[in-house]
Amino acid sequence: MARRLSLLAPILLAALLLLAGGTARAQEPLVADLSQHLIAITAGFTGAEVLLFGATEGEGDVVVVVRGPDTTTVVRRKSRELGIWINSAQVTFTGVPAFYRMAASRPLDEILSPQLQARHQLGIANLRFNTVRARSPQDVAEFRTGLLRNREREGLFTTEIGPVTFLQRLFRAPIRLPANVPTGRYQVHTLLVRNGEVVAEQVTPMFVDKAGVGALVYEFAHREPAIYGILAVLVAISAGWAASAVFRRG
Repeated sequence: MARRLSLLAPILLAALLLLAGGTARAQEPLVADLSQHLIAITAGFTGAEVLLFGATEGEGDVVVVVRGPDTTTVVRRKSRELGIWINSAQVTFTGVPAFYRMAASRPLDEILSPQLQARHQLGIANLRFNTVRARSPQDVAEFRTGLLRNREREGLFTTEIGPVTFLQRLFRAPIRLPANVPTGRYQVHTLLVRNGEVVAEQVTPMFVDKAGVGALVYEFAHREPAIYGILAVLVAISAGWAASAVFRRG
């Protein structure tokens, strides 16, 4: 019973959000929110699932994009020189999301034209990156393909589109975050589409941050890298000495 109530709570809240605004809300065709806005990464973090829920004023399809945080990423190409694999070329991209997920109430091609998908950067093929230095279109395309492939291998990008399910005008979309999800500020875009046009959009912030002892160690390592390095070496030496002492006694 408790589990059923926990699953229904976001949907009930969405209904209250839609009704509570009265005439002011009547002008807003889309209302959306997250089950939690802060994802805390602790030592035993294995991933998390966040629920996006909301309501629409009238009919339409819903598309959800989870993106962030934008980063500067270097993509390198290796080549074999004199029997040794070395980095022979590289391209630096800016504005690359560290994480990207999508969900939709129907197949995307049935909702929006390819032109509008490109305009709203829907799908990893439509993500727009910049390069730090001017490169030939062929180089940019080649290294871009490598970047997307690396992100997919890490589980941070995917071409799969998750479900958005409706109960009359109420909708919900589960968002799965993997264990290696990067920290930072995320943006969850919720789009309402009618007759092939985006008629409303809402952007909801989400934060992923370290918590507990791991957060303190992480912050100290970045604030005092030299001292952290010395302490790490001392801890390693102490652990090795303790292990050797135990084996000698045995």
